[in-house]
Amino acid sequence: MANSAEVQLSEEDLKRFYDLNNEKQEIEKELKQLKKQIHHYFDETFGSGEKAEVKLGKYKAQRSIRASVKYDNEKTVEKLEELNLKDFIVEAKQPDTEKLESAMKLDFVDEQDFAECKQERISQAITVKELSI
Repeated sequence: MANSAEVQLSEEDLKRFYDLNNEKQEIEKELKQLKKQIHHYFDETFGSGEKAEVKLGKYKAQRSIRASVKYDNEKTVEKLEELNLKDFIVEAKQPDTEKLESAMKLDFVDEQDFAECKQERISQAITVKELSI
């Protein structure tokens, strides 16, 4: 870690971050509106949910369609059991991590035994707000 003599942070840096973040939010808002407009155009011109392409001047916009299917686990398992199709049901072994963490806190389980199994994810976020002085 660098010592504080090498690292500089000024009010101007925070102001720039704040201003850029506000611009980003405005840009994202405008992009969302333009996407909506383009989708509406494609829906009206080519049909809702259809693959589409349009060229205007030196620009080309394309809409691709991706479909994915996901089954509701509970309902699907119920239906499979109801239809006596138990071969289509997979029983997955999963650790009860809440119980494991509790057991570690109470010293019933040695945390070191699971050190190589544990994955910790740390994320950082920065927020800068304008103060009313």
